[in-house]
Amino acid sequence: MFRVKALTRYAAVLLACAAPILPLAAQEVSPAPAVSQQVPAGAPKLLVAISIDQFSADIFAQYRQHFTGGFVRLTQGAVFPAGYQSHAATETCPGHSTILTGNRPAHTGIIANSWIDQTVTTGPKVVYCAEDVSKRTAGSRDYVASPVHLLVPTLGEWMKKANPAARNIAVSGKDRGALMMGGHDIDQVYWWKGKQFVTLAGRQLGPTAVAQNAEIDRLLAKGAGEFPLPAYCRRADRAVQAGDVSVGNGHFALKAGEPEQFRVSPRLDRATLDLAVKLVDEQKLGRNTVPDLLAVSLSATDYVGHATGTEGAEMCIQLTQLDLALGDFFASLDKRGIDYAVVLTADHGGFDIPERLHEQGLEKTSRVGPEVSAEALSATLGKRYGLEPKSLILSDGPAGDYWLRKDLDIGLKGKIIDDASAILMTSPFVEKVLSAAEIAATPMPQGSPETWTLAERARASYNPLHSGDFVVMLKRGVVAIPQARKGYVATHGSPWDYDRRVPILFWRKGMTGFEQPSGVETVDIAPSLAALIGLKIPQGAFDGRCLDLDGGVGNTCGVVK
Repeated sequence: MFRVKALTRYAAVLLACAAPILPLAAQEVSPAPAVSQQVPAGAPKLLVAISIDQFSADIFAQYRQHFTGGFVRLTQGAVFPAGYQSHAATETCPGHSTILTGNRPAHTGIIANSWIDQTVTTGPKVVYCAEDVSKRTAGSRDYVASPVHLLVPTLGEWMKKANPAARNIAVSGKDRGALMMGGHDIDQVYWWKGKQFVTLAGRQLGPTAVAQNAEIDRLLAKGAGEFPLPAYCRRADRAVQAGDVSVGNGHFALKAGEPEQFRVSPRLDRATLDLAVKLVDEQKLGRNTVPDLLAVSLSATDYVGHATGTEGAEMCIQLTQLDLALGDFFASLDKRGIDYAVVLTADHGGFDIPERLHEQGLEKTSRVGPEVSAEALSATLGKRYGLEPKSLILSDGPAGDYWLRKDLDIGLKGKIIDDASAILMTSPFVEKVLSAAEIAATPMPQGSPETWTLAERARASYNPLHSGDFVVMLKRGVVAIPQARKGYVATHGSPWDYDRRVPILFWRKGMTGFEQPSGVETVDIAPSLAALIGLKIPQGAFDGRCLDLDGGVGNTCGVVK
């Protein structure tokens, strides 16, 4: 497998920025006009890769009939309505790491949003996937964002390696979204933090980001009213109690001076797309002699999903507004006369709150119990073996990777793993426990991802640099949140298809569209885009394969039919 070390070349060419394109506080926006279908000649000048955080194939299917904006355009292209983030650890960082690297987490090294590293000497042993641990300072609660843990190049980096004139730009509502799609060698990168867009340490904000932050400041200072509730959202507009939290009937009013309300709302995605359009102008994207890449990760769907679940009025409003914002974004690119190609997908799916699912015919769903926690296992097994229970077993949540204390004898480790597995398998919440040895011995999966075993899904997530000593997989329908709290009532991360299946949509003006329901993977995106622009990549650089995006007699993979 071809691998490269982290690149260090950085460039920042600051050009004049255009006026804002997308209205941040827009309540209703007309659908984007139809675009000419004349087929452009040659490779597109701009690749636009869009990831919608927590946009499952299920929710795409549920709302598809109601879309009138940007999604309508994309469904006229090459539509894979049920693609796969095929690995087990369906979280934001691993998912984003697959999209433009063409590699599964086993090779990207991004096995989860965070993992345990017992060699860390400063601060907690938990390492965030987009954190440069070497830059930690004692006592600081902040971290230095970096793609340092990403072990393979992104498509934008391959493009710049082939021709340094190519521009590689990324913008997101989350640092891990931007950095995992942009990679190490990136010209401009921005993400939302606190109450503004920021960039990498040591870099200055460009004029477009400064202008965008100023616009957001003005909106935060005055606040904004609720978003309108579409008629088709009315049946979802009712309160549901999840523990001490009531969700289901929020309409996203923005109180002045409340950036958290801005973040968990459709306004964040519109601001992100607004900044993306400004960067197209500032960086003259799509106007070079070689193709450029713009990666856009839209985070609000995930924030709304975690805070309110996937089936309330909040999600219905969020997807309605996102559809309209995407329509405006594409219309802005059309007005600039840019020959661009788009791929839109998601980093993972999502699952609704058990409390609402119980009312909707899905009784066999629940929140995970406390016996699955690393703390409970440590107490039981520490007593059994006469060991100090503190930090005997470590994890970053009640599922996924678990680590044993690093100073344990290897033979003792094996016994504790066996005992932990036996205990966990008595829990009504646990489906399977796999040791690292079992996962490593599993061949890398082949064939259609919907047929993979749980061990194969775990293998696609396993990297010996970062993965734990064993992996815990909860039963289908068990939510890995023991108790709902404000801002965090629902989640994802399971090996089940409601978290693995995501839409994958390709569009370019004039392309012969088609719909293919078979399960392709997000790792197929990078090789497909590389072929579209004629970029030669070394054999073995991708886990994915090129998808022929021409629904007619042509073949975008360069293969004669």
